[in-house]
Amino acid sequence: MDPRIQKIKERIERPATEFFTGGFRPQNILEESWIGRVFAYTKDEEIPLDQQGNPMMPLLQLYLPNQPFVPEQIKDKKLMTVFISYDFPQTFEKMGSNWLIREYDDLEDIVVKDLRSSASYLKPFPMTSKLVPTDAPLWDGGGIEDIDYSLISEIVKLEREGLFDSYFKFTEHSYRTKLGGYPSFCQPGIGFKDGFGKGFEFVFQVSSDEKACLNVIDSGSFMFAKNTETGEWSLYYDFF
Repeated sequence: MDPRIQKIKERIERPATEFFTGGFRPQNILEESWIGRVFAYTKDEEIPLDQQGNPMMPLLQLYLPNQPFVPEQIKDKKLMTVFISYDFPQTFEKMGSNWLIREYDDLEDIVVKDLRSSASYLKPFPMTSKLVPTDAPLWDGGGIEDIDYSLISEIVKLEREGLFDSYFKFTEHSYRTKLGGYPSFCQPGIGFKDGFGKGFEFVFQVSSDEKACLNVIDSGSFMFAKNTETGEWSLYYDFF
């Protein structure tokens, strides 16, 4: 590989943990991660209600200590659960009324509850995970312009020199449910620096999943970012 291409790759690539749905018999223990199911709660917690008073859908449960990569913003967390309203919230809608993330620093107060949401159409599956050491931003609004605009000129220059015929020939991008890496925008995106809101940084996404019967409008992804100063979360999604 041309050293100029390798240098570009080193500047843009980020690690990520990507998840794969099903394919093994679950043990139903806290050390497993799930899509379409949440069974970890504190004693006083239940499935949250949306602004209409209806139960939200359990979307994701992530056990973090056994993941190959965990973003800095949640590296001290042990467990994270995500809920979302049957009627999806608006993008950038404040957390609480129609979507909710719960973070747990330890598991001391966690109990297993077999709670089901009457509103949920999702099919629960346990997930396996693997490390993607070289996740790269998408070219069109995927965040590469947030790194350094001069990179775009450099890549175009190398392409014109005939070193490759597409940016995607020397990069890879995971579109799966994942921790870290870069958001999988379907449309020209909002970038990953301040697009989610000033001070927010992309942390994870939950992608449309045929097995779990999850379709984010039209094969899109829910993308979540966190403000490292305030601890607030931001939600964005788009679709094809």
